[in-house]
Amino acid sequence: MPISARNQLPGKVKSVKEGIVTAEVVVELAGGQEIVSVITMTSVQNLGIKVGAEVTALIKATEVMLAVD
Repeated sequence: MPISARNQLPGKVKSVKEGIVTAEVVVELAGGQEIVSVITMTSVQNLGIKVGAEVTALIKATEVMLAVD
């Protein structure tokens, strides 16, 4: 499925912590970094998200903040 988001990070689901309404999904990226997404339980079920599944994290933001010490 083509999509306009430029920030597409393929990875593998490392863990899914299910709640009543939402789930915290940890995705391990190719370099070993992790990214966390909080999505609805309905989305987890509809997308068939489970540990070991291949997914793509899509990031669409209007701002990117940077910090330095």
